[in-house]
This record gives sequence, C-alpha cells and structure tokens, in this order.
Amino acid sequence: MGLSQEAFAEKSGLHRTYISALECKKRSIALDNVQKIADALEIEPYLLFKE
Repeated sequence: MGLSQEAFAEKSGLHRTYISALECKKRSIALDNVQKIADALEIEPYLLFKE
C-alpha cells in the first residue's frame, strides 16, 4: 500500500503508536480493530490471518 504508519493510522481511525505496536508484535489486536484495518486496506478481514 505504501502508506506511512501515520497515514495508515488516519485512514483506519487507529492511533499511530497502536499500529507500530502491532507491527512489532508488542500488542495483540482487538477484534473490532481487525475490521478497521481490513476496511482501511479494502480487504476482507479473514485475509489478515491468511498465511
């Protein structure tokens, strides 16, 4: 997608530090945030868990 964490945070409605913590595997993702991230990426939520 080529977005900065800040731009993605704005698009998803999540805080930049939360996005960073997810990327670094320092936080677990809340189920409601899975949908927000999927919406921001314009994909179905299950694709976030597909290997």
